[in-house]
Amino acid sequence: MDFLAQFRAAPNLLTLMRLFIIPFLVIAILDGRYPLAFALFILAGFSDGFDGLLARMLSQRTRLGQYLDPIADKLLLSTLFLVLTHMNLVPRYVTVLVFSRDFGILLISTLLFVTGALKDFRPSRLGKLNTLVQILGLTVVLVEQVWPSLNVGLLRHGLLRAIAILAPISAAQYAWIVFRRISAPEPEAV
Repeated sequence: MDFLAQFRAAPNLLTLMRLFIIPFLVIAILDGRYPLAFALFILAGFSDGFDGLLARMLSQRTRLGQYLDPIADKLLLSTLFLVLTHMNLVPRYVTVLVFSRDFGILLISTLLFVTGALKDFRPSRLGKLNTLVQILGLTVVLVEQVWPSLNVGLLRHGLLRAIAILAPISAAQYAWIVFRRISAPEPEAV
C-alpha cells in the first residue's frame, strides 16, 4: 500500500481523529470544562481501542499505523500531563518524567520510521503497563474534577507515584530493546 493510501485506511483515520481531539481537550481543561474534557478523553480512548480492532477486522494494518498510533498516544498523554500540571492537578516531577520518556520515544520512533532502520516497533509489556497506569492516573485526575464528591485522592496519589516510578524504568527498557534490535546482526540469506 503506498504512503498516501495508508492515510486513507480507516484505522489511520481514527488515529488522526485522536490527534485532532487533542487541542479541544486542552482548551476544555484550560477553560475548566472538565465534563467536556472527560468526554473527549473517553472518546480518544475508544478511538484508540477501535482503530486496532478495525485494523485487524479490515486487514488494514499499515506501516504508517504502526508508527502513527503510538505517536498519537504519546502526544495525547504527554499533552494531558503538561496541561494538568499547568492546572496544578498533577505534580511537576511526574510530568517531567512522563514527558521526557514520551519525547524520547517520539523522537526515536520518528527517526526509525524515516530511516526504515527498525521494522518491528512493538511496545514491551513494561511499556504497556506504563501506558495503562498513565491512562488510569489521568482518568482518576479528571474523574476527581468531574465528580469531586468521590473520594479518589488516595488512588490518584498512588497512581501518580507509580507513574513516576514506571516512566524512567520503561524508558530505559525501551532504549535497551531498540539498541539490541538495531545492533543484532542481519540473518544471512540462503
